[in-house]
Amino acid sequence: MNNKSIIDRIVNSILDVLPKGKNFYPLHEPSFEGNEWKYLKECLDTGWVSSVGKYVDEFEKKLADFTGAKMAIAAVNGTSALQICLKIVGVTTGDEVLTNALTFVATSNAISYCGGIPHYVDSNEKTLGLCPISLRAYLKEIAELRNNECFNRKTGNRIKALVPMHVFGHPADIDPLLEVANEFSISAVEDAAESLGSYYKGKHTGTFGKISALSFNGNKTITTGGGGAILTNDSELGRLAKHLTTTAKVPHKWEFFHDMIGYNFRLPNICAALGCAQLEQLPGFIQKKRMLAEKYKNAFNDIPEVRFVTEPSFGKSNYWLNTLIFRKDFSHLRDDLLEKTNSMGIQTRPAWRLNSDLPMFQNCPKMALPVAEYLEKSVVNIPSSSNLIPSE
Repeated sequence: MNNKSIIDRIVNSILDVLPKGKNFYPLHEPSFEGNEWKYLKECLDTGWVSSVGKYVDEFEKKLADFTGAKMAIAAVNGTSALQICLKIVGVTTGDEVLTNALTFVATSNAISYCGGIPHYVDSNEKTLGLCPISLRAYLKEIAELRNNECFNRKTGNRIKALVPMHVFGHPADIDPLLEVANEFSISAVEDAAESLGSYYKGKHTGTFGKISALSFNGNKTITTGGGGAILTNDSELGRLAKHLTTTAKVPHKWEFFHDMIGYNFRLPNICAALGCAQLEQLPGFIQKKRMLAEKYKNAFNDIPEVRFVTEPSFGKSNYWLNTLIFRKDFSHLRDDLLEKTNSMGIQTRPAWRLNSDLPMFQNCPKMALPVAEYLEKSVVNIPSSSNLIPSE
């Protein structure tokens, strides 16, 4: 079969799943079919639109209830949430932080904001997340323990944290990653920005490490416009996160006294109101996204040149972004598919450029990255909005 025929078959399979009658299919768009207008109007009517208001507290409680975390702390965006997580576990200037090479740049940026150095690890081809087997073998080669802290023998830097990111919403294999982190005395911080509504062995992502970060950007499963959150099961860490994200102001009726260098990372009440309405609809969003993924899975069963990414056996995915991966012999067709679909009004996109290849991070330490390099060349995300499945 020639290249054009392969691309045509893939495009036709996408079209078979998408609802008819649209001129443009976004990669992922928000859906506002609940109480969004009602809650936003209340904020406007009462004047509580900024950093104080009832919806911030309500959003944090509902988020904790949904994920099963002891505490949820709302933040202005997912990057800021991750920055605070890293600061809380003690990442400081010169520390190395192990993380995905295949991730959105925000992961590496948050590490850098703390003065840390991203240290890139290879991916697992099935989960798309960090590979625990490769990670353990690599650390045995380059790491040493001194006074119960991990150091990189090659650079002399402390390796302080491990940040596994749940790629496109699919849960990474967390248990063996945590075993590696514990074995080498490294703090684990989950980057769960894309995985709200995803589960690992029945437990929500973002509730395994000491602390984790979520994102509610406009293209996520639910949105607060911008926005993010910190999850933790440690009440002391949660209180510290809340304090740091609200300018480290000591509560008082009128005095302005701040006892630490804090951050103005508070989520505005009007954004939290939007989030409350979205959380009410989240189970329905996830149900539709899983139905959409099942349709895609069936549509691509008979196209051997690509693999549709399905949730791992140990987890349940929110299928934030549905993903095709070209088989190795056909990776050269990726750009042809991107060109064809986007010219037809079907928004698709490749995976991110590996962070280790970006100019500001290309001198950071890294292991060999054969799987991540293959995925970067072979991944195509396809339309994934929950509203592609009609409401009953």
